[in-house]
Amino acid sequence: MTASAFDIAGRAVLVTGASSGLGEHFARVLAGAGARVAIAARRTDRIEALASEIGGGAAAVEMDVTDEASVAAGVAEAETALGPLGIVINNAGVTVTKAALEVSEDDWSRVIDTNLSGCWRVAQAAARRMAETGGGSIVNIASVLGLRSAATVPAYAAAKAGLIHLTRVLALEWARHSIRVNALAPGYVITDLNRDFLASEAGKRLVARVPQRRFAELADLDGPLLLLASEASAHMTGSVVVDGGHNCSTI
Repeated sequence: MTASAFDIAGRAVLVTGASSGLGEHFARVLAGAGARVAIAARRTDRIEALASEIGGGAAAVEMDVTDEASVAAGVAEAETALGPLGIVINNAGVTVTKAALEVSEDDWSRVIDTNLSGCWRVAQAAARRMAETGGGSIVNIASVLGLRSAATVPAYAAAKAGLIHLTRVLALEWARHSIRVNALAPGYVITDLNRDFLASEAGKRLVARVPQRRFAELADLDGPLLLLASEASAHMTGSVVVDGGHNCSTI
């Protein structure tokens, strides 16, 4: 395989949940690889600042993934700004950390509606366009918690497990339209929000259960992201990659 297989220069990409965290990082990585990026989120001040910083034709797109009309309008706006979407990074998500007995109906609904139903809305809206324009790649950002269990995040874990299976179902159905659907399922990734916790004694006990004995850095996701976004993964669909070895760890 040649290096050109990983080329996404000039491709139009939509990244949801891109106002901070993983989404912001993914937008920067894809833009750095030459893609034209639509940065989608609810916080317009953040995405406008990021689009201005990235430059290169990056577009800020207001989108609330819990609202079907907002998703449809956001996809249309991204295509107006950049042309037909070839790549979608389905990243928007929230979490509520509470014991299962304390999770309210509103807590449950907010997490499921964002992390699972929101990804479904974006994937469907984008795929409808991709089916008309020659196909593309959808990368759903799942989690190791969709594959393994942990306490105090029941809605998040259920949503990510649902997203992993949805990834496989959509991959099966949309292959006929030349649309590939894969998922990244990272474990703990070191960010500014969790850096202190992961360095604490509790974090040290946690990392001892990771087969690689380390937490992921944001840069660890760059290669897999570019693989799934590019034609280097032309024969991959329905795959779930990157979990730091969690899924093969012993009981």
